[in-house]
Amino acid sequence: MSFQTAPIRDLGLVRRVRDDDEENEELQKPLEWSIIRRLFTYAAPVQKKLTALSVMTVIRAAQLPALVWITTLIIKGPIARGDFGGIMLGVLAYALLAIWTDGMFHFRQRYALEIGETVVNGLRADIFAKVQRQPMSFFHRVKLGRIIGRVTSDVEALRVGVQDVLFMSAIQAGQMVFSAAVMAWCDWALFLVVLALAPILWVINRHFRVQLSHYSRAASDSFSRVTATLAESVNGIRVTQGFVRQQTNSGLFRDLLADHSKFSVALARTSAILTPLLELNSQFFVAILLLFGGWRVFHHAMGIGDLITFFLLANQFFAPIAVIGNQYNQALIAMAGAERVFRLIDEVPDWVDAPDATVLPAARGTGVRVEFRGVTFGYNPARPVLHEVSFTAEPGQTIALVGHTGSGKSSIINLAAKFYLPTRGELLIDGREVRTITGESLHRQMGMVQQANFLFSGTVIENIRFAKPGATGDEVRAAARQLDCLDIFEALPNGLHTEVGERGASLSVGQRQLVCFTRALLADPRLVILDEATSAIDALTEARLQHALSTLLRGRTSFVVAHRLSTIRHADLVLVLDQGRIIERGTHAELLARDGHYAALYRQFVQVDERP
Repeated sequence: MSFQTAPIRDLGLVRRVRDDDEENEELQKPLEWSIIRRLFTYAAPVQKKLTALSVMTVIRAAQLPALVWITTLIIKGPIARGDFGGIMLGVLAYALLAIWTDGMFHFRQRYALEIGETVVNGLRADIFAKVQRQPMSFFHRVKLGRIIGRVTSDVEALRVGVQDVLFMSAIQAGQMVFSAAVMAWCDWALFLVVLALAPILWVINRHFRVQLSHYSRAASDSFSRVTATLAESVNGIRVTQGFVRQQTNSGLFRDLLADHSKFSVALARTSAILTPLLELNSQFFVAILLLFGGWRVFHHAMGIGDLITFFLLANQFFAPIAVIGNQYNQALIAMAGAERVFRLIDEVPDWVDAPDATVLPAARGTGVRVEFRGVTFGYNPARPVLHEVSFTAEPGQTIALVGHTGSGKSSIINLAAKFYLPTRGELLIDGREVRTITGESLHRQMGMVQQANFLFSGTVIENIRFAKPGATGDEVRAAARQLDCLDIFEALPNGLHTEVGERGASLSVGQRQLVCFTRALLADPRLVILDEATSAIDALTEARLQHALSTLLRGRTSFVVAHRLSTIRHADLVLVLDQGRIIERGTHAELLARDGHYAALYRQFVQVDERP
């Protein structure tokens, strides 16, 4: 779906197709006070400083016109009369006000930085917490780079909006208000000329606001795509280099950068037109004031001193206009970032635990009973990947799932783990429908080892303790010893305290898998899920693991997805799947005797030297 808008298309800028995680939005939307108010709820921990900063902002806005006013009083009074003592008193008053002004500027700037940091920290914490609570379907739909972009570039844009744009704009606007008040007090007739500027400024702002809003949001969206592509490219660097895709990927990335650059340039050009236009209007009105003010002086309607006062204050009135014009551009960028950040925070999960869901009792030492009753499931409900699946895994049984890629094996274990919910049918855990059980209580009684093993940065022992943070070193060693792999860990440079590197890069694939096995055993789970868990382990290591695996699975309900005979032949029940349906079921020996689909798979995947 294209999401171009007419002004952007006029520039010939081609927008990329939106990803599924992005909703349609009106690119011409102005600043929204509801979003700004919500943003400042994150400043609650420093509410006193926010209040103090608001007061100092008002005072600062009055101080600058006050300095000008004191200057004019000194010129019209002591200087005009030649009163040196009066001049010294006036200069002293001016100096004291200037020192007070600069002193308050120090605290205003410091408080603004602290408030900005508080807001940013709160937003990032909320984003992280929200993402952690999302179901797996969210991560299939939303790119990693999008999430990173929200936490980094979008939140940083908000920091600028809070620290600089908002309070700076408030000061400039306040300076205009106070200057206007003093000008009106000095000469209301000349001030009417200044008021004539308002309609012209309103027309100019309305015209450019739409374009600036278009381009600021378009530039932010395009940069989000750049971030997403960068994250994906770094994660897939092995594939990129393995298939010599560096040049092609670089070209595609340059296209994205060019796309972002076009929007940024369009934004800069529009801003470069607006700012000088505002400045030109200011100078134009100063010229009119000179003519009208001079005419009033000639006709003795006002004194020359009053005219000087008025012009100095007029400069204080007109100077902020260009500054506010520049800040408006930054405000739109911050607003675009806020919209995306809050859209992510407000993302409604595809599903959550039912309000009346209760904890699954932790009956340690026994497996769980898992029953599928006519379960149909699809990641997209309109396209089911499982059709009317029914079977029962009794406590302590091992269920092997066999079938070609895409047959539905991973979907079954995802449902058993309550990473997803069935589209139709029932899934029962210990006789209770899965929707009535809290996901957290089920996951605490579950151990999972996947083919794509994942280790966090840290040491081997820290990664094993991930399943049981309070485990002692002896408990970790006991788990590794039980799996007959303690000697492998102790042979590492620093034993169990060896750093695994990012995603476990400093360990071999087999060593990473052994860490995952130990982590699963340490959790003492009632439900064990092995998803191609031994595919990355060499035959010698696997032979050492067979006894340990039987120990791990004994008394625990387990689902095993594997092609290797050694991990299937002792299963209590083998389910053969094809296109989301169970086409055969039975033990390994029974299915071989039938000489059906399973037997064909057996002959295809089992090595020649393996025997049933």
